[in-house]
Amino acid sequence: MGLCNLTEVVCGFPSFDDTEIRLARKTIDDGFRTFVRWIGPAIDVLVLPLQHVLNGIEQMFVEAPWFIVFAIILSILYAASRSLTITVLSAIALCAIGLLDLWNDTMITLSMVTVSTFLAIASGIPIGILMALSNRAQSTLNPVLDVMQTLPSFVYLIPVVMIFGIGKVPGLIAVVIYAVAPMIRLTNLGIRLVSEEMLEAADAYGASPWQKLKGVQLPLALPTIMAGINQTIMMALAMVVVASMVGVGGLGKNVLQSINSQFFTVGLVNGLAVVAIAVIFDRASQAYGQRLQRHRGGQ
Repeated sequence: MGLCNLTEVVCGFPSFDDTEIRLARKTIDDGFRTFVRWIGPAIDVLVLPLQHVLNGIEQMFVEAPWFIVFAIILSILYAASRSLTITVLSAIALCAIGLLDLWNDTMITLSMVTVSTFLAIASGIPIGILMALSNRAQSTLNPVLDVMQTLPSFVYLIPVVMIFGIGKVPGLIAVVIYAVAPMIRLTNLGIRLVSEEMLEAADAYGASPWQKLKGVQLPLALPTIMAGINQTIMMALAMVVVASMVGVGGLGKNVLQSINSQFFTVGLVNGLAVVAIAVIFDRASQAYGQRLQRHRGGQ
């Protein structure tokens, strides 16, 4: 007895034969393709500015003299962490990447991670604020975030590729969708963890809801929001490797090619470069978050 017949007997549901199932699938697929062809010109217009921004930042990272990019990265890392140890170790890691002739690929990956992180932050913080201020929005969006965080990373590529095609922008969109969930959750959590006493004090001074959000809730939630940024960067780096399957270059492309060609050393070196970047950003963002936490505690 087939599964369809068993379902009909046990549950009372009508069964469908293979022909009907194939016909239903074909109808859905054809309808989706027609829809994509119909909205294709509008999609091209919408993603064109994003394509220009991504290409411009990638060109800036790749074509700028390496020592200028090197100095800027180290300056940002030291300003964020205020740690000479993290800065020196980051310099050593970047020098190793350059000596292994992976500088250009690393810059392509960094440009992708930079743009996707900024987009995830710009979209995730407002949604997190909305969830924090509205229980209805939280109950509506939580199941969506649960699904986003449980789906395998490869699944994100399917609808993105079918709608946007192959290229850097589809990969960027997939990275943003994959990485935005922790930004939303931790922004919501940070604002909700602000003590009622602080909110009551702001109300006593006659603060408006906007003044209370801007002057009390967001500053006190900043360490938690920084943790969300940290997780967003890590997830963006992880997804960039997967997104290389749809045309994103950089270190992820090299890792994918090494897997297909079974080049162990190429895959290992490029994988270690991705790990080095992840560790650099992780330590710097964590150090910055700890500084904010100490400042919040008055230390």
